[in-house]
Amino acid sequence: MSPLTDKVTASPGGEDLAARYAAPLYSYFLRRIKDRSQAEDLVQDALLRVIRACECEVIEHPESYVFKVAANLLKDSRRHAVRHPTVTCAAVDEETAGEAEQTLIDERSPERVLDGETSLAEVLRALSELNELTRNVFVLFRLEHMKQKDIAALYGIAQSTVEKHVMRAVLHLARRCGRS
Repeated sequence: MSPLTDKVTASPGGEDLAARYAAPLYSYFLRRIKDRSQAEDLVQDALLRVIRACECEVIEHPESYVFKVAANLLKDSRRHAVRHPTVTCAAVDEETAGEAEQTLIDERSPERVLDGETSLAEVLRALSELNELTRNVFVLFRLEHMKQKDIAALYGIAQSTVEKHVMRAVLHLARRCGRS
């Protein structure tokens, strides 16, 4: 029988289908993806789909059908890989890990803690010098991450007025805290 006139129906276990197409499918996938385990998985998926299709209908051109299924699986696999990339981790020796950890750890010396508290007190003092509306607008925008249009609606002012209050507060803090 020639492959074009050949008709395939599923045997109860699909053994004849697997015996006939497993090796060609494996070669097909391996040439395109270069990953043996993924190629094996794709062969299994392709054979499963073909067996399920054979249960419902007679396939008149089995080779073209099998490889059409394989091509579609390959496209799906690539689409999935683009949407859900895998992150690989490189091995790190202990010395490099120790250096990286030391770099990433934030040093909390008593002097640094005192500097932070002093800076915070300075910023709070500068904020208290602003009028109430400017201070509230600034806090809502910068600290609460509220949108300017929502702040404008809350206070019944224009969005450009909100922008001016935020800018006024930023300039005041920059002057008072020495970051001009």
